[in-house]
Amino acid sequence: MARVGVWVLIVYGLVALLAGPAIHLGVLQDPNIGLDNPIYAQPSWGHLCGTDRLGRDVCSRTLAGAGVALQVVFSALLVALAIGVPLGMLSGYLGGLVDRLLVLLMDTLYTLPVLLLSVVLAFLLGKGLPNAAAALCVVYVPQYFRVVRNQTASVKAELFIDAAQSLGAGPYWIMRHYLLRNVITSVPVVLTLNAADAVLVLGGLGFLGLGLPDSIPEWGADLQQALTALPTGIWWTALYPGLAMFVLVLGLSFLGEGLDAWVSGQASGSKAE
Repeated sequence: MARVGVWVLIVYGLVALLAGPAIHLGVLQDPNIGLDNPIYAQPSWGHLCGTDRLGRDVCSRTLAGAGVALQVVFSALLVALAIGVPLGMLSGYLGGLVDRLLVLLMDTLYTLPVLLLSVVLAFLLGKGLPNAAAALCVVYVPQYFRVVRNQTASVKAELFIDAAQSLGAGPYWIMRHYLLRNVITSVPVVLTLNAADAVLVLGGLGFLGLGLPDSIPEWGADLQQALTALPTGIWWTALYPGLAMFVLVLGLSFLGEGLDAWVSGQASGSKAE
């Protein structure tokens, strides 16, 4: 499953990198321009995936949307990772009042439904790439915090931490040189699974009209526009964006499950030794 997920991610990464130059060179049509095209044209050699209600090429918008999805999702998750991991280590290592306050804050955020919290934040921040990434970032910080905090609290009781403290090592040195390498092992699994979920959440924001500006191709917004035409037999405007989103989520899920199985196997092997 991990190999399938890696190949899916590679293909989407190549599409994201090549879609922009292909549009600039005229190989693909501009995803925002469709005045010269017939509206709701069926898939043909001229338009492989057909056109939408504004005459825009569905294939161009679907391919361009891959780069947008990867950019927003991974930007949000990397920022969430940079915030959640240090806070989790700090909370688990220091304990006391700092731990209680951070746990209370993160548990409050964690109890809120992911899509609901994202919708509220996206509504408050407005449309835009940074705003959409920020709305997703806040949602996933508590997950990294909880994972890292629990592992830090467990590793803190090990003898090598006591030895480092007896030799005069400070909290920053211990967290950087001893705790980080021991608590970071399960984070890649959470990252890939969160990425799959974030793609769906971003699509949900776009479907509700709260994600990205209209000038930026986005699968959720295209699905929302295709909804009205679907009962009339115009299937292509919904099929290709939906299929692109489905395959990306499936690939990221496969990658996460494969990494989880590998990490569990490594842990079992270490215990056996």
